[in-house]
Amino acid sequence: MNVRRVGCLFFRSQCLTRGVLTSAQQRTDQTPPEISEKTRFIPAPASKYDWIGPPDKLSNLRPIIYHIPENETTLERKLRHLRQDTEDWNHDFWTRQNITFSKEKEEYIQSQLKAKGLTERDENGRKRNLNSEEMATFYKHFLDKNYEKHAAYNKEWYQRNFTITTLMARVTLHNFWSTVIGRARSKSKPTTLSK
Repeated sequence: MNVRRVGCLFFRSQCLTRGVLTSAQQRTDQTPPEISEKTRFIPAPASKYDWIGPPDKLSNLRPIIYHIPENETTLERKLRHLRQDTEDWNHDFWTRQNITFSKEKEEYIQSQLKAKGLTERDENGRKRNLNSEEMATFYKHFLDKNYEKHAAYNKEWYQRNFTITTLMARVTLHNFWSTVIGRARSKSKPTTLSK
């Protein structure tokens, strides 16, 4: 099952960006270790672009480290924080969902094999699998059971994306006007000629 991404705070994102925190320090006391350990990668310090890392082994999502511009405005900082928070929120959601899915899938396969009187492995030592119709029953049950959770996730996802898009438009407009005003001011200044 292909799944999507995660939520956290400014300090943590800054420390991760700079590689300050170790995996153990990234976790909170309430978060199991398998939940919070994201794929580790660190872009070059002089990078001027967002960096996208390899897919995380638990969430299947690519972590993003957002570039921090030198003269970052308050609005740009707010946008970056919201994007990082959404990234972390998405990662956490899909990590938890994937762990639950894998655990329940394995339990379902084991129970079906047991009901048929079969062991986990065949006589050649290969792991037994169920056919597609048997697995379709599990998939439908899992989706039905998690319907409300997925609906709440989608609602939050759309709200976050709308807010991010609105902030991006505001940043773009602000940068555009700053450029226009800066050019107008530089043209209106009288130039002095030296003899």
